[in-house]
Amino acid sequence: MITEVLLWSSIAIIVMAGCYNSTLFILSRRRVRRDRGPRTERLYVFLLACLNEEKVLAESLARITSLPAGNFMALVIDDASDDRTAAIARAADPDRVRLLQRHLPNARKGKGAALNDGIRHLRESGILDGRDPADVIVCVVDADGRLDPHVVQAVDPYFDDPRTGATQVGVRMYNRHKGLLARLQDMEFVIYGDIFQSARRYFGSVGMGGNGQFMRLSALDTLGGEDGRGPWSDSLTEDLDLGVRLIARGWTNQHCTTAAVSQQAVLDVKRLVRQRSRWFQGHLQSAGLIPLILREVPTKAAVDLLYHLSSPVLILLTSLLPLSFLIATAGTVIGSVQAGHALISPMWILGPYVLSFTAAYAYGWVYSRRERGLGLVRAILLSHLFVLYGYIWFAAGWWGLWRMLTGKQTWLKTART
Repeated sequence: MITEVLLWSSIAIIVMAGCYNSTLFILSRRRVRRDRGPRTERLYVFLLACLNEEKVLAESLARITSLPAGNFMALVIDDASDDRTAAIARAADPDRVRLLQRHLPNARKGKGAALNDGIRHLRESGILDGRDPADVIVCVVDADGRLDPHVVQAVDPYFDDPRTGATQVGVRMYNRHKGLLARLQDMEFVIYGDIFQSARRYFGSVGMGGNGQFMRLSALDTLGGEDGRGPWSDSLTEDLDLGVRLIARGWTNQHCTTAAVSQQAVLDVKRLVRQRSRWFQGHLQSAGLIPLILREVPTKAAVDLLYHLSSPVLILLTSLLPLSFLIATAGTVIGSVQAGHALISPMWILGPYVLSFTAAYAYGWVYSRRERGLGLVRAILLSHLFVLYGYIWFAAGWWGLWRMLTGKQTWLKTART
């Protein structure tokens, strides 16, 4: 009886998620019209919060300093690294790159704290003197982030609309050719951006990612908080938190599909689960945003955000489906032996396939449009593996829940290669 309840509950969750995902897929295929205001010359400031990033920082800074844009700079925030991170920043183009070094015991308190310190430094250093905060665009780039050369030209028109508080660009894996695990992570981010983020523009619920998020400084100023710490919280997913609070303050979050930032895919399963457990724990922490959403966010966006924030619970419940299915299958096989004839109908095989892999065809089609050399058939076959790859979230989810229940709040930094 318990097994049947778990099985049908999990199936109900999958069907509900499938209906939601189908709606998002249809919406993501529609074109969005943007209102444009007068063109303005803006200052772009790239913030890179770094903790022991000597392996990847030089290439990222080289990409930023070579951008074909006029008015921009980068601020490397060295969060008490004990490698050559600071030296690499000092060796970069001094006209474009500044260095802020944080020291223990005030350092290493999370990415949000480092970014807040960066904003304070920009103000105190005089770099922003005389500039209208509405015309200063702050971009968070991970230390391994490699921005498309045309990213400023792609993003800038979104900020012609004075209601735009932030714009998120797509995310790719620059080492996606280094094996199946890297390729599946690239597919994951393409699908999330091209389907989920693109569709959420119609709901007004576009989220911010931790890499390639562009924000108007005047919008960040509205999130300063009573304690004066700055716009970023100490959540393990400070990007999710910031995006929701921007919407609650009346700003519009946009998603740009014509430019991307490429980052390094994790090539080890254990490290990947470790990374995702941090993201999962951060999503659990974000349940504290629910009262704010209910009070301040318009209904359509609020419903979508509440569903999004419920995803950790749905993942944990869905993780019980494989176990309950195996138990039910074993029971049916035993019953077949006892009855002397098969009790398993073809639907017992076809049903799970339809529930699990129907979305793979849409995912494969979307990914093939980004990876033209892959081909549609190979992309669809790969997307079947992508569905199974999603089971990684089950392990990460239970690990993240355990960390939260045991009071572990440290920043699980992803090691670079």
